[in-house]
Amino acid sequence: MIKRFVAFTLLLTVVIFITGCPSVKPEPVKSPKVEPPKVEPPKIEQPKVEPPKVETPKVEPPKVEPPKAKTSATVSFHDKCADILGNFVNDKGMVDYKKLRRKRQELKQLLDEFAKLDPNEYNSWPREDEIAFWINAYNVQMLKIIVDNYPIKSTRIRRVFWPPASIRHIQGIWNKYKFIVMDEEFTLAEIEQRFFRKKFGEPKVFFAISQASLSGPPLRNEPYYGRKLYEQLDEQAKKFLSSPIAFKIDRQKQIVYLSAMLQSTWYGKEFVGKYGTDKKFKDQQPETRAVLNFITNYISENDTSFLEVENYSVKYMTYDWRLNER
Repeated sequence: MIKRFVAFTLLLTVVIFITGCPSVKPEPVKSPKVEPPKVEPPKIEQPKVEPPKVETPKVEPPKVEPPKAKTSATVSFHDKCADILGNFVNDKGMVDYKKLRRKRQELKQLLDEFAKLDPNEYNSWPREDEIAFWINAYNVQMLKIIVDNYPIKSTRIRRVFWPPASIRHIQGIWNKYKFIVMDEEFTLAEIEQRFFRKKFGEPKVFFAISQASLSGPPLRNEPYYGRKLYEQLDEQAKKFLSSPIAFKIDRQKQIVYLSAMLQSTWYGKEFVGKYGTDKKFKDQQPETRAVLNFITNYISENDTSFLEVENYSVKYMTYDWRLNER
Protein backbone atom coordinates (compact mmCIF):
# COMPACT_ATOMS: atom_id res chain seq x y z
CA MET A 1 0.00 0.00 0.00
CA ILE A 2 2.74 2.25 0.88
CA LYS A 3 4.60 1.40 -2.39
CA ARG A 4 1.50 2.37 -4.38
CA PHE A 5 1.24 5.72 -2.59
CA VAL A 6 4.83 6.53 -3.21
CA ALA A 7 4.49 5.62 -6.86
CA PHE A 8 1.35 7.78 -7.19
CA THR A 9 3.00 10.68 -5.49
CA LEU A 10 5.97 10.47 -7.83
CA LEU A 11 3.71 10.28 -10.85
CA LEU A 12 1.65 13.24 -9.69
CA THR A 13 4.77 15.26 -9.11
CA VAL A 14 5.99 14.56 -12.61
CA VAL A 15 2.66 15.56 -14.17
CA ILE A 16 2.48 18.80 -12.20
CA PHE A 17 6.03 19.62 -13.28
CA ILE A 18 5.32 18.97 -16.90
CA THR A 19 2.02 20.85 -17.07
CA GLY A 20 2.80 23.74 -14.80
CA CYS A 21 6.24 24.93 -15.97
CA PRO A 22 6.51 27.25 -18.92
CA SER A 23 8.26 25.81 -21.86
CA VAL A 24 11.71 27.06 -22.02
CA LYS A 25 13.25 27.18 -25.44
CA PRO A 26 16.87 26.86 -25.25
CA GLU A 27 18.55 29.85 -26.79
CA PRO A 28 20.90 29.05 -29.57
CA VAL A 29 24.37 29.17 -28.49
CA LYS A 30 26.12 31.88 -30.49
CA SER A 31 29.52 30.85 -31.39
CA PRO A 32 31.86 33.65 -30.59
CA LYS A 33 33.29 35.35 -33.65
CA VAL A 34 36.72 34.15 -33.76
CA GLU A 35 38.64 36.40 -36.09
CA PRO A 36 41.46 34.59 -37.64
CA PRO A 37 44.68 35.87 -36.36
CA LYS A 38 46.29 38.43 -38.58
CA VAL A 39 49.12 36.59 -39.96
CA GLU A 40 51.47 39.10 -41.43
CA PRO A 41 53.62 37.61 -44.07
CA PRO A 42 57.06 37.31 -42.87
CA LYS A 43 59.18 40.24 -43.96
CA ILE A 44 61.45 38.82 -46.45
CA GLU A 45 64.23 41.22 -46.83
CA GLN A 46 65.20 41.46 -50.40
CA PRO A 47 68.84 41.06 -50.73
CA LYS A 48 70.39 44.30 -51.85
CA VAL A 49 71.33 43.58 -55.37
CA GLU A 50 73.72 46.27 -56.43
CA PRO A 51 73.96 46.70 -60.13
CA PRO A 52 77.05 45.13 -61.36
CA LYS A 53 79.79 47.62 -61.74
CA VAL A 54 80.22 47.95 -65.40
CA GLU A 55 83.49 49.56 -65.95
CA THR A 56 83.24 51.88 -68.84
CA PRO A 57 86.07 51.07 -71.06
CA LYS A 58 88.44 53.95 -71.20
CA VAL A 59 87.90 55.38 -74.59
CA GLU A 60 90.71 57.69 -75.36
CA PRO A 61 89.62 60.59 -77.47
CA PRO A 62 90.77 60.22 -81.00
CA LYS A 63 94.03 61.87 -81.55
CA VAL A 64 93.28 64.89 -83.60
CA GLU A 65 96.41 65.78 -85.35
CA PRO A 66 96.71 69.47 -85.97
CA PRO A 67 96.33 70.29 -89.62
CA LYS A 68 99.59 70.08 -91.36
CA ALA A 69 100.99 73.51 -91.62
CA LYS A 70 100.74 74.71 -95.14
CA THR A 71 104.04 76.08 -96.14
CA SER A 72 104.55 78.50 -98.96
CA ALA A 73 108.02 77.14 -99.48
CA THR A 74 106.51 74.14 -101.28
CA VAL A 75 104.42 76.23 -103.66
CA SER A 76 106.53 76.53 -106.75
CA PHE A 77 103.67 77.09 -109.17
CA HIS A 78 104.04 80.88 -109.05
CA ASP A 79 107.53 80.57 -110.54
CA LYS A 80 105.95 79.59 -113.86
CA CYS A 81 104.99 83.26 -114.35
CA ALA A 82 108.46 84.61 -113.66
CA ASP A 83 109.86 84.55 -117.21
CA ILE A 84 106.95 86.32 -118.90
CA LEU A 85 106.71 89.03 -116.24
CA GLY A 86 110.45 89.47 -115.82
CA ASN A 87 111.23 89.66 -119.55
CA PHE A 88 108.42 91.88 -120.81
CA VAL A 89 107.47 94.15 -117.88
CA ASN A 90 109.85 96.84 -116.61
CA ASP A 91 110.20 98.15 -113.07
CA LYS A 92 107.67 100.92 -113.79
CA GLY A 93 104.98 98.46 -114.79
CA MET A 94 105.16 99.20 -118.50
CA VAL A 95 104.86 96.29 -120.90
CA ASP A 96 106.58 95.55 -124.22
CA TYR A 97 103.50 94.20 -125.95
CA LYS A 98 105.16 94.19 -129.36
CA LYS A 99 107.80 91.67 -128.29
CA LEU A 100 105.35 89.75 -126.14
CA ARG A 101 103.11 89.29 -129.17
CA ARG A 102 105.88 87.28 -130.77
CA LYS A 103 105.83 85.03 -127.68
CA ARG A 104 102.11 84.31 -127.81
CA GLN A 105 102.75 80.58 -127.83
CA GLU A 106 104.70 80.83 -124.57
CA LEU A 107 101.90 82.91 -123.10
CA LYS A 108 99.38 80.28 -124.15
CA GLN A 109 101.48 77.51 -122.60
CA LEU A 110 101.62 79.46 -119.36
CA LEU A 111 97.84 79.78 -119.28
CA ASP A 112 97.61 76.03 -119.96
CA GLU A 113 99.45 75.51 -116.66
CA PHE A 114 96.66 77.35 -114.87
CA ALA A 115 94.09 75.27 -116.76
CA LYS A 116 95.48 71.87 -115.81
CA LEU A 117 96.42 72.57 -112.19
CA ASP A 118 94.96 69.91 -109.90
CA PRO A 119 92.40 71.52 -107.55
CA ASN A 120 93.59 69.21 -104.76
CA GLU A 121 97.03 70.72 -105.03
CA TYR A 122 95.57 74.22 -104.97
CA ASN A 123 93.43 73.40 -101.92
CA SER A 124 96.53 72.30 -100.01
CA TRP A 125 98.05 75.76 -100.29
CA PRO A 126 97.92 78.47 -97.61
CA ARG A 127 95.41 81.25 -98.13
CA GLU A 128 98.17 83.68 -99.10
CA ASP A 129 99.27 81.42 -101.96
CA GLU A 130 95.69 81.11 -103.15
CA ILE A 131 95.45 84.90 -103.32
CA ALA A 132 98.79 85.09 -105.13
CA PHE A 133 97.61 82.43 -107.58
CA TRP A 134 94.51 84.36 -108.62
CA ILE A 135 96.38 87.66 -108.92
CA ASN A 136 98.90 85.98 -111.21
CA ALA A 137 96.15 84.26 -113.21
CA TYR A 138 94.32 87.57 -113.65
CA ASN A 139 97.45 89.45 -114.75
CA VAL A 140 98.60 86.79 -117.22
CA GLN A 141 95.15 86.60 -118.78
CA MET A 142 95.08 90.39 -119.11
CA LEU A 143 98.39 90.22 -120.97
CA LYS A 144 96.93 87.56 -123.27
CA ILE A 145 93.86 89.67 -124.08
CA ILE A 146 95.96 92.74 -124.90
CA VAL A 147 98.39 90.73 -127.02
CA ASP A 148 95.55 89.11 -128.96
CA ASN A 149 94.24 92.60 -129.80
CA TYR A 150 97.57 94.31 -130.35
CA PRO A 151 97.92 96.79 -131.94
CA ILE A 152 94.61 98.08 -130.66
CA LYS A 153 92.19 98.95 -133.40
CA SER A 154 89.62 101.66 -132.94
CA THR A 155 86.64 102.93 -134.86
CA ARG A 156 85.96 106.54 -135.71
CA ILE A 157 82.89 106.58 -133.51
CA ARG A 158 84.67 105.11 -130.48
CA ARG A 159 87.55 107.56 -130.89
CA VAL A 160 85.06 110.28 -130.00
CA PHE A 161 85.02 108.86 -126.47
CA TRP A 162 88.43 107.18 -126.15
CA PRO A 163 91.88 107.93 -127.57
CA PRO A 164 93.22 105.48 -130.20
CA ALA A 165 95.49 103.64 -127.75
CA SER A 166 92.78 103.13 -125.15
CA ILE A 167 92.02 99.59 -124.03
CA ARG A 168 88.34 100.59 -124.01
CA HIS A 169 88.38 99.84 -127.73
CA ILE A 170 88.68 96.15 -126.81
CA GLN A 171 85.04 95.33 -126.31
CA GLY A 172 84.20 92.88 -123.56
CA ILE A 173 87.72 92.89 -122.16
CA TRP A 174 86.46 92.02 -118.65
CA ASN A 175 83.37 89.93 -119.29
CA LYS A 176 83.64 88.27 -122.70
CA TYR A 177 87.14 86.83 -122.94
CA LYS A 178 87.08 83.41 -121.31
CA PHE A 179 89.90 81.22 -120.11
CA ILE A 180 90.20 78.02 -118.10
CA VAL A 181 91.58 77.71 -114.57
CA MET A 182 91.63 74.26 -112.94
CA ASP A 183 89.25 73.00 -115.64
CA GLU A 184 86.70 75.75 -114.92
CA GLU A 185 85.76 78.65 -117.17
CA PHE A 186 86.33 82.22 -116.00
CA THR A 187 86.35 85.80 -117.20
CA LEU A 188 88.34 88.58 -115.55
CA ALA A 189 85.13 89.99 -114.07
CA GLU A 190 84.24 86.62 -112.57
CA ILE A 191 87.62 86.23 -110.90
CA GLU A 192 87.37 89.74 -109.50
CA GLN A 193 83.86 89.22 -108.14
CA ARG A 194 84.23 85.67 -106.82
CA PHE A 195 87.69 85.84 -105.30
CA PHE A 196 88.85 89.42 -104.81
CA ARG A 197 85.55 90.95 -103.72
CA LYS A 198 83.94 87.99 -101.92
CA LYS A 199 86.21 85.16 -100.88
CA PHE A 200 89.41 86.90 -99.84
CA GLY A 201 88.15 90.33 -98.80
CA GLU A 202 91.60 91.91 -99.09
CA PRO A 203 91.20 95.33 -100.77
CA LYS A 204 94.94 95.78 -101.29
CA VAL A 205 94.60 93.17 -104.03
CA PHE A 206 93.14 95.88 -106.26
CA PHE A 207 96.53 97.57 -106.36
CA ALA A 208 98.03 94.33 -107.67
CA ILE A 209 95.75 93.34 -110.54
CA SER A 210 96.54 94.89 -113.88
CA GLN A 211 94.24 97.41 -115.54
CA ALA A 212 96.64 97.52 -118.52
CA SER A 213 96.27 101.30 -118.49
CA LEU A 214 98.28 104.37 -117.58
CA SER A 215 96.09 105.36 -114.62
CA GLY A 216 96.11 101.88 -113.12
CA PRO A 217 98.52 100.50 -110.50
CA PRO A 218 101.83 99.47 -112.06
CA LEU A 219 102.05 95.85 -113.13
CA ARG A 220 104.69 94.09 -111.06
CA ASN A 221 107.54 92.47 -113.04
CA GLU A 222 107.58 89.40 -110.83
CA PRO A 223 104.92 86.91 -109.73
CA TYR A 224 103.12 87.24 -106.42
CA TYR A 225 104.11 84.68 -103.82
CA GLY A 226 102.26 83.60 -100.69
CA ARG A 227 105.38 83.74 -98.55
CA LYS A 228 105.76 87.49 -99.17
CA LEU A 229 102.31 88.43 -100.38
CA TYR A 230 101.53 91.20 -97.89
CA GLU A 231 104.96 92.72 -98.34
CA GLN A 232 104.32 92.85 -102.08
CA LEU A 233 100.82 94.27 -101.64
CA ASP A 234 102.09 96.98 -99.30
CA GLU A 235 104.76 97.92 -101.82
CA GLN A 236 102.13 98.13 -104.54
CA ALA A 237 99.85 100.35 -102.46
CA LYS A 238 102.68 102.64 -101.46
CA LYS A 239 104.01 102.90 -105.00
CA PHE A 240 100.59 103.63 -106.45
CA LEU A 241 99.60 106.21 -103.84
CA SER A 242 102.93 108.00 -104.16
CA SER A 243 102.00 108.88 -107.74
CA PRO A 244 99.91 111.94 -108.59
CA ILE A 245 97.72 109.73 -110.78
CA ALA A 246 96.36 108.17 -107.56
CA PHE A 247 96.61 110.78 -104.78
CA LYS A 248 97.45 114.43 -104.45
CA ILE A 249 96.46 117.41 -102.31
CA ASP A 250 95.82 120.94 -103.49
CA ARG A 251 96.24 122.83 -100.22
CA GLN A 252 95.49 126.18 -101.77
CA LYS A 253 92.09 125.06 -103.06
CA GLN A 254 91.54 122.64 -100.17
CA ILE A 255 90.92 119.70 -102.50
CA VAL A 256 92.07 116.11 -102.14
CA TYR A 257 92.31 114.30 -105.46
CA LEU A 258 91.95 110.51 -105.55
CA SER A 259 92.19 107.91 -108.29
CA ALA A 260 88.89 107.12 -109.94
CA MET A 261 89.51 103.51 -108.91
CA LEU A 262 88.77 104.53 -105.31
CA GLN A 263 85.25 105.74 -106.03
CA SER A 264 82.45 103.84 -104.31
CA THR A 265 81.18 102.78 -107.73
CA TRP A 266 84.51 101.11 -108.50
CA TYR A 267 86.59 99.68 -105.62
CA GLY A 268 85.83 102.16 -102.84
CA LYS A 269 83.20 99.97 -101.15
CA GLU A 270 85.69 97.13 -100.79
CA PHE A 271 87.63 99.14 -98.18
CA VAL A 272 84.72 99.57 -95.76
CA GLY A 273 85.01 96.11 -94.18
CA LYS A 274 88.61 96.48 -93.03
CA TYR A 275 89.16 100.24 -92.96
CA GLY A 276 85.75 101.74 -92.29
CA THR A 277 85.69 104.29 -89.45
CA ASP A 278 83.25 106.64 -87.73
CA LYS A 279 85.95 108.44 -85.75
CA LYS A 280 87.63 110.40 -88.50
CA PHE A 281 86.76 112.06 -91.81
CA LYS A 282 83.19 112.54 -90.55
CA ASP A 283 82.28 114.96 -93.32
CA GLN A 284 82.73 112.22 -95.92
CA GLN A 285 80.63 109.29 -97.05
CA PRO A 286 81.39 105.88 -95.43
CA GLU A 287 83.23 104.56 -98.50
CA THR A 288 85.36 107.71 -98.74
CA ARG A 289 86.12 107.59 -95.00
CA ALA A 290 87.34 104.00 -95.38
CA VAL A 291 89.54 104.90 -98.35
CA LEU A 292 91.06 107.92 -96.58
CA ASN A 293 91.67 105.83 -93.47
CA PHE A 294 93.46 103.25 -95.62
CA ILE A 295 95.54 105.86 -97.41
CA THR A 296 96.94 107.26 -94.16
CA ASN A 297 98.98 104.06 -93.80
CA TYR A 298 101.02 104.88 -96.91
CA ILE A 299 101.47 108.65 -97.08
CA SER A 300 103.57 111.19 -95.19
CA GLU A 301 102.70 112.45 -91.70
CA ASN A 302 102.16 115.90 -93.12
CA ASP A 303 99.61 114.63 -95.64
CA THR A 304 97.98 112.42 -93.01
CA SER A 305 97.57 115.41 -90.70
CA PHE A 306 95.92 117.38 -93.49
CA LEU A 307 93.45 114.56 -94.22
CA GLU A 308 92.55 114.12 -90.56
CA VAL A 309 92.00 117.70 -89.39
CA GLU A 310 91.59 120.06 -92.34
CA ASN A 311 88.42 120.98 -94.14
CA TYR A 312 88.52 119.92 -97.78
CA SER A 313 86.51 118.36 -100.56
CA VAL A 314 87.34 115.09 -102.30
CA LYS A 315 87.42 114.84 -106.07
CA TYR A 316 88.19 111.88 -108.29
CA MET A 317 90.56 112.26 -111.17
CA THR A 318 89.77 111.43 -114.77
CA TYR A 319 91.05 107.96 -115.54
CA ASP A 320 93.54 107.52 -118.40
CA TRP A 321 92.70 104.28 -120.22
CA ARG A 322 95.61 104.45 -122.65
CA LEU A 323 97.64 101.26 -122.87
CA ASN A 324 100.54 100.82 -120.40
CA GLU A 325 102.96 100.22 -123.26
CA ARG A 326 106.65 100.90 -123.09
